[in-house]
Amino acid sequence: MRKYLVVGAGGTGGPTGAYLAKAGKDVTFIVRGENLKVMKEKGIKVLRPEDEFTVTNFKACEFGDYNDTPDVIFACVKGYSLDAVLPDIKRVAGKNTIIIPILNGFGIGEKIQKSIPDSLVTDGCTYVAAELKEPGVIQMNGGIFRVIFGVRDKADFRNELKEIEKELNEADILGIYSENIVRDVLVKFSYVSPAGACGLYLGVVSGDMQKPGEARDFFAGLIAEVSEIGKAMGIEFEEDLVERNLKIMDSLVPTATTSMQRDVMAGKKSEMDSLVYEVVRLADKYGVEAPLYRKVAAAL
Repeated sequence: MRKYLVVGAGGTGGPTGAYLAKAGKDVTFIVRGENLKVMKEKGIKVLRPEDEFTVTNFKACEFGDYNDTPDVIFACVKGYSLDAVLPDIKRVAGKNTIIIPILNGFGIGEKIQKSIPDSLVTDGCTYVAAELKEPGVIQMNGGIFRVIFGVRDKADFRNELKEIEKELNEADILGIYSENIVRDVLVKFSYVSPAGACGLYLGVVSGDMQKPGEARDFFAGLIAEVSEIGKAMGIEFEEDLVERNLKIMDSLVPTATTSMQRDVMAGKKSEMDSLVYEVVRLADKYGVEAPLYRKVAAAL
């Protein structure tokens, strides 16, 4: 049985590992603190809009206590925590281990590959509206759950990647092996970055962006700026990103917020650098004006 190591058990890693475990896969969570204690004692509970489930058939530990060699590592930490876990990921990864980062951001896989050259690091992203409600409890705020991943260089393809895609789908996660992962990660980025930037700048939740008005217009304008940057990079999109991402926003519960909003409001570290300031840096690099993003960056 393929061994999955899920680094992080919050709004991304929590449902990923829980769904895989529910399907009978071999899953180990890397987690710490009260979350680790509760998960070891009671398992992990996933609350969905239509139902809920709890799984206990997994292992959980801190990274220092993990000494196995996994077949697949899902890196599901926040961007600002990535550097802290890279040494342990490198320590446990074998030459056949496949590392799939599903962090918010752009260019993450390439960054990890430079630090861990002996293992295959894909690029990847996930679509899931979820949060750690309390230790051991994941609240999902919508029905969308997909994981997209792929190699930047087609020469790096392995048959195991299609097997991982199959196992994700067996676990009721829409697993998609992408032939153009750079484009697909930017497509995901074109949703999560504008949603977080708009929500934080205007102090709004998804319900405000679901109805006509300032918030929806601002959200759409931010998406258009990311799309313009992508086109300046030479990326050809298969669909209109504004229309696509408005549909995703409309599918969420009206009270949904982004993890960046929640972190900032709680006074914690946030992904503002990778989700807001990085867009301004890309705009500068590719000669795009991006006035709305510059307004948000200046205000924040």
